[in-house]
Amino acid sequence: MKHYRIFIAITALVFVSLACNALTGGDNESQNTQTIPEAPTLEQVDPNAPSISNDNAIKDNVVSTDFPVTNDAFSFTDMGDGSIVFFTKMPSKDVMKFYRDEYTARGYTEREILTTVFEGGFSMVFDGEPSGKAVVIQSVDMGDGSRTVAIRLEDV
Repeated sequence: MKHYRIFIAITALVFVSLACNALTGGDNESQNTQTIPEAPTLEQVDPNAPSISNDNAIKDNVVSTDFPVTNDAFSFTDMGDGSIVFFTKMPSKDVMKFYRDEYTARGYTEREILTTVFEGGFSMVFDGEPSGKAVVIQSVDMGDGSRTVAIRLEDV
């Protein structure tokens, strides 16, 4: 008789469990997944367009920065904290040369000890900013022929 009660209790629990599952949609995968917001769509700007400079516009975004950017920059983002991020199709070595040329012409000095080149990207630091902060430039290959370039001022 005791085994009979245990069997009925287990059967009842199984039916209750199935009923609860049916009421909540019954799909375990949908219960365990979270909704991830969709990333914004990136629009490419004509690569022959002039480089971004203060108060010039890329599509509907108004750009205001003192940082130099490559001529083919697209999907420009002002991070709101004084840093910018954009995409370029230029190879890593060309982006590094661009920034060396730009900042050397402005009288800045590269902190070569902090320059790091790794597979798919680089990091560079320049001194000479009137604010006393260093200009930090980092880039990562996106694997689709483009790369991100992030520039910010930082106490280094």
